[in-house]
Amino acid sequence: MRPLKYLAFLILPLTVSISFVQNGWLTYLPIFTFFILVPLLELLFQPDNSNFSKEEEEIEKNKKIYTIILYLTIPIQFFYFGWFLLYIVPQEIPFTDLLGKTFSMGLMCGVIGINVGHELGHRNNRRDEFLGELLLLTSLNTHFLPYHNAGHHFNVATPKDAATARKNEILYIFWIRSHFQSYFQAWAIENKRLQASGRSWFHYQNRMVMYSLSSILLTFSIFFFLGLKAFVAFLSAAIVGILLLETVNYIEHYGLLRTKNERGRYERVKRTHSWNSNHIIGKYMLFNLSRHSDHHYNGSKHYQLLKSLSESPQMPTGYPGMMLVALFPPVWFKLMNKKLRVLQEQ
Repeated sequence: MRPLKYLAFLILPLTVSISFVQNGWLTYLPIFTFFILVPLLELLFQPDNSNFSKEEEEIEKNKKIYTIILYLTIPIQFFYFGWFLLYIVPQEIPFTDLLGKTFSMGLMCGVIGINVGHELGHRNNRRDEFLGELLLLTSLNTHFLPYHNAGHHFNVATPKDAATARKNEILYIFWIRSHFQSYFQAWAIENKRLQASGRSWFHYQNRMVMYSLSSILLTFSIFFFLGLKAFVAFLSAAIVGILLLETVNYIEHYGLLRTKNERGRYERVKRTHSWNSNHIIGKYMLFNLSRHSDHHYNGSKHYQLLKSLSESPQMPTGYPGMMLVALFPPVWFKLMNKKLRVLQEQ
């Protein structure tokens, strides 16, 4: 029964279905559920910091059901993607209703498209990586993979990393800096990789070339076949997904920095360089993403095996609640800067 708790992600497509078929305030039901109801419920449940024993970990590591659950998200994501563009957008509905449905699709792009794309993009086989690329394409965010794997994991908790929020950096500024800086760093990473093998940057093995062409092809196909309204709605949903990703990036590493040794090299990434949360609802809905320190300690470890460790700094609530707090910079700074001071004094 252990793997079945990760089916909690189905709460999102269920509420998005209601958003798609209803009008009025119900079109905003996914937002209410994810950012109001879930944070409130997480205050009622004790965080779960339990880990598998070594024997249990060996058993759970080899269970294919965990990967099957990830694969289940792929047809779901593309079904809702098609439903949104082909049946929702063409309707003559009030702008406020269309806005709610667009935000709902954007949640799908962020929570399933980018989050599961991230998990599959860390797998050491081309099939899973390709499936991750397809999911990320629904948010026009395929550059995430080369940057995240070869940039973020290497430079995390240093000024070089686009996705590490500086202390007192406002979320809305971070959105812009992180997204565009990570995009250009992804190009630099791929160009350097191609140059090392004696190839031109404009080569089919340059993933940024292929990703950029794929994004352009998808975007203009939607415009050509479905029209301007679908084009704008798709871009809007993709932007919502991207902003969700960047908000998660913001809360995951805010203010945390690695120290340099006497040679000027940064210390090895430790489990103290990411903020964690063991609040159970968001943890299961997001495939253990909130156990982020262990993920950075071992990026290839599958989501079900990620551990909670005492040395990892803990958020006061789960990811949905912390994302909501981050929208209000004075509240965020008051809460998290205090926790940073405590960490620095240890």
